[in-house]
Order: sequence, then C-alpha cells, then structure tokens
Amino acid sequence: MLSRSDFTLRDDIVFLNHGSFGSCPAFLLDRQQYWIQKLEEQPVLFFRESFETMKAARVSLGGYLGADPDDFIYVTNSTYGVNVVAHALKSLLLSGDEILMTDHEYGACDRAWELHLEGTGVELVRQPIPIPAPSIDGIEELIWSGVTAKTKVLYLSHITSPTAVRLPVEALCKRARGRGIITVIDGAHAPGHIGLNLDELDADFYTANCHKWMCTPKGSAFLWVNKRMQKATKPLIVSWGNLLGGSGHGSFLDDHEYLGTRDPSPFLVAGDAVQWMKEHQWEKMLENLRALRNEGLTILREDHGLLPTSDCENNEVLMGAVCLPTGTDVQELKNRLYDNHNIEVVVLEWLGTPVLRFSVHAHTSRDDLRKLSTALSAELA
Repeated sequence: MLSRSDFTLRDDIVFLNHGSFGSCPAFLLDRQQYWIQKLEEQPVLFFRESFETMKAARVSLGGYLGADPDDFIYVTNSTYGVNVVAHALKSLLLSGDEILMTDHEYGACDRAWELHLEGTGVELVRQPIPIPAPSIDGIEELIWSGVTAKTKVLYLSHITSPTAVRLPVEALCKRARGRGIITVIDGAHAPGHIGLNLDELDADFYTANCHKWMCTPKGSAFLWVNKRMQKATKPLIVSWGNLLGGSGHGSFLDDHEYLGTRDPSPFLVAGDAVQWMKEHQWEKMLENLRALRNEGLTILREDHGLLPTSDCENNEVLMGAVCLPTGTDVQELKNRLYDNHNIEVVVLEWLGTPVLRFSVHAHTSRDDLRKLSTALSAELA
C-alpha cells in the first residue's frame, strides 16, 4: 500500500491540498524521465513513433475509464479541454441559445465560456446552488429546474472545485439526452478518485485531469468526445495534424494530438499510471482514504463546529469542504496556516461563504488532520 514515503513531498509540510495540483510519486517521475530520455536519444525517431506510443497510452487509460481509445485525446489540463469544447460549440449555437451551468463551476473554465462566446448572443445561465448544498436528489432537481426551451447545452463539474460537491451528472446527462441537450462534463477531479465509465455515462464531452488523483506528472489530462460530436470538434491549435497521415484513425485524433514539437511524456505516463494503480490496490486505498476524509470532517465539526458545504451523504469524495465562521479573512487565514504551521490547504470565499477545503491521498495521515485542527484552534481564536 502506498504511503508518504512513495512521494517526494517536503518533510516539513502538512500537504492537504492534493486536489489543486496533486503530488507525483517518485516511481511515476522516474517513468516520465524514461520517456524524456527516449525522446532525447533520437528525437526524430521518437516523434515518428509517437502515433503508436500515444495510442498505447490511450488504450491503457481507455481501459481504465471505460472508453474507446479512439474517442479521446490527451490535453494539458481540463481547462484546455473546456476551451476546445467552447470553441467547437461556438459554431453550433445561435444567438438566444442558453448554456446552463451552476454557480459552483471552476473560475478558469467559466471564463473560457465567456471569452469564446463573446459577441455570439449565447447566454450563460448559472443556476444557484446554496451553501450548504442540498441532498443529491435535491441538487438534481435544482439544476434541472433551470432548463428552458432555450437550453442547448448543460455544462457541469463532476465534483465542484471550490466546494467539493459531487454533482449527479449521470442522472442529468440521461435527462438531457431525452431533451436533445448537449452535455459537457468537467471531470477535473474524477479519474483515480471516483468511479468513472465514459461509455456508460454517454455525455457529449468529458474532460478531466490525470495529474490530480491519478498522480501523473503535471500537464496530463484528456478530452473525451462522443462519436456523434467528433466531426464538429475542431482543434484550438492547428498544426500538420492529419496531413501527415498519422495514426490512420482519422482527423479527430491526428488534428488534436499531433501539434508539432512538444513534450508528450506526461501523456505517456498516464498509461503507466494505470498499471501502477493496479499494483498498489487502488480500490482498497480509496476505501481507506474515504474513511480518513470522513474522520477529518468529524474532527473539524467536533473541535470547531465547522459544517460541510454539502448535505449530500456521499462518501466517494476525498476532499472535505467546510464553512468557516462568517467574516473570516480567507487570505489572511490561508497565509497564517502556511506561515505559522506549514499547512498547505485551500481557504477561499465562495458565494459570500468562507470555505476551507482539505484533501486526503496516500501521503495523508490522521496526524495531518489533527495538526490542521490544532492550527485552527490558534488561528480562529
């Protein structure tokens, strides 16, 4: 079973922010170095063979995600994936059409929609979800109540970044299909974290990071596009793409995947990571971590009266988000937790509510959570 010794984190840091960037274990960093070395030994040959090595990485990851390896491309992060989708849908939507999302979406992706659709007349509708969020059924009905005859796209996070709420995307994708609504899911926190089968979900677009919970090197993510939408999904960056002949799998893969000179090692390590996860009893580890996350929420409630940002009884999520006292200076508290206690944790304000979000992974211990509680006793006094 994995432990902190498998990672390269500094010994003096209490790292409770795996959700933001993750931490790559030494083994996967070594695998990245292997691919970089292969690249530098014979760069021309490496890129000539890259269609096959990238395909092998997609096959491995696709098996884990329940996805046809020809239906997704590697991208640097899920925000990039959302940009590709917004760019593609710009040509399909008309003035007066609406894109329904929640007011808990990740800020960078929210901004991508705004910039790509600027001047089109397409309206972004942000359905409010209160803090604390209601039950999973309550969230489903609350989001669906925002659907109108003008709704053409439903865009949702699988797990919200600022508030760590798991949204019922499975049920909402099914309802959207029945209404002919295009579905776009930002699964930035999903792979390696919660159960995921892309073919069964049957969204139109799904983008997610491998460099968070799967622990791959930074810059390793994917965009899955349903076959029915691939022809309409043009690349953000145009290079030689399919003109080179490429993989023989068509322009969707080649136009998006062959972008000229770049370091593909983070993508290739995603393939290695799938086997690494199997070897380290990933499902058993997740079971233990979910119990640890729940213990962390209990500690914060019992020691400080801090309540979760959601009423959902969902034990899958490895991030715990709690509401801080009204009036908390979130930036000041974040600074003090790091400067005075060496604790790296998310502290932010969302929809007027101060929030603290901690994450647990294989490098996290009960002692880390106790240190957070002790630090809050000093800094919230």
